[in-house]
Amino acid sequence: MDKKKNIVITGAQGQDGIILSKLLIKKKFNVIGIVKRIGSNKISKVKYYKVNLLNFKNLSKFLNKYRPHSLIHLGTENPNYLELKKNKDFYKRNLNATKNLIDYFSHNKSKKKLILIGSSQMYGMSKNKVSLRSNFNPANSYAKFRVEAYNYMLKIKKKYKSNMVTAILFNHDSMFRKKKFLIPRLVKLIKSKNTLKIDSIFKENISGDFSHADDICNGLYKLMISKKNPNKLIFSSNKRIFINDIINFLLNLNRIDKKFILKKPKSSFTPIGDNKYTKKILNWKIKKNIFFAAKELNKFYS
Repeated sequence: MDKKKNIVITGAQGQDGIILSKLLIKKKFNVIGIVKRIGSNKISKVKYYKVNLLNFKNLSKFLNKYRPHSLIHLGTENPNYLELKKNKDFYKRNLNATKNLIDYFSHNKSKKKLILIGSSQMYGMSKNKVSLRSNFNPANSYAKFRVEAYNYMLKIKKKYKSNMVTAILFNHDSMFRKKKFLIPRLVKLIKSKNTLKIDSIFKENISGDFSHADDICNGLYKLMISKKNPNKLIFSSNKRIFINDIINFLLNLNRIDKKFILKKPKSSFTPIGDNKYTKKILNWKIKKNIFFAAKELNKFYS
């Protein structure tokens, strides 16, 4: 095994981990996946390992063995989808695991790269488009963890001149997105013709910046191979999509003669991400959109 071609991905069996693993294998990289538990959705050419990111000694031993060209840290917990009573310390676990990875790469004198993942939630709620110059305004514990991890990365990067970057990802979906997320839930409701439940879930026409996960993961790949070393980059569609449009697209796709007109949102707006700089320095191109992902999911659940 050529260690110069080794890529470690945490959260390798999540949506982005699966898509990125397939892309990297196609590009002739060796993919080593770190997971909490090895699930059934394995990719044949990926080596999966259960590694405790909270144990710095064991983590270091594992990374020293494979000496990856890059590590992409996708494996964090999102409290929106946890049973919080059982996971009250998710903030501490996420932060300490991320800090361990930062600390490991901080002392690495080679040009190896650590890519951390940020979230649009770091910017809070806003009607405006956010850019790399926008201030963070985290409104929940998950977003606060992301901001704190980013600030720690900045401090360590400056001190040790390390090759680290935070990729701030906005909403993105594909056929690999788990059922509990927004678009798959919508697809399942519409496929079951349970449209009445949609009214109870969506009281108003919420909106957001939605992309296809293939485009986001292609952007992460371009960031990985780039010689650039920015502090952060935004990966987004640069567009505001309303949930009403996605619902009606799916209804039409399933030949259901009904049209939803949800109320205009009063105040809750998730921000739109300005991706112009990311496109420029990585030569990143968007080829798909959220409607393409919705169509894939619709076919997947047929």
